[in-house]
Amino acid sequence: MTFYDILSSPIGNLLMVANENGLNKILFEDENQLNKIDDTWINDTDRLKEISNQLKAYFAKELTEFDLKLAPEGTAFQKQIWKQLQEIPFGEVCSYQDIALSINKPNACRAIGMANSLNPIPVIIPCHRVIGKNGKLTGYAGGLETKAKLLGLENIDLSNSKSQYQLF
Repeated sequence: MTFYDILSSPIGNLLMVANENGLNKILFEDENQLNKIDDTWINDTDRLKEISNQLKAYFAKELTEFDLKLAPEGTAFQKQIWKQLQEIPFGEVCSYQDIALSINKPNACRAIGMANSLNPIPVIIPCHRVIGKNGKLTGYAGGLETKAKLLGLENIDLSNSKSQYQLF
């Protein structure tokens, strides 16, 4: 069975989808999330309450590390990258190159970028903490402005990147 709920957040409504194995995905409001809700899914606020509570605490700057059961769907490589993303501490950023080096695949930056872009559980699996090697913001499923808000929430100085995301 698949369960869902929608959380109102400072970055817009978030559609949370989970099953008995854990949280499967979070979709941003601008991803036309209402069209993504399957007729077989069950709206269950109680079942997703802990996820909602931890996200609310994160947005309130009361939580820096999530402790949730995650069940993202993807390839073995994607799951490896998503696990590596969870190692990036709150308030810090790294580059695709940093991740490539951490998994001993220095030439895998593009593949890592693709896996990062397909992260089904943004915010909790913190793909927003990955920036370009040059220190600039790079693509984000929720948009660069949302990425900048999340980084700002974590007190990450964006002074070198602000002009880039404000163009969009």
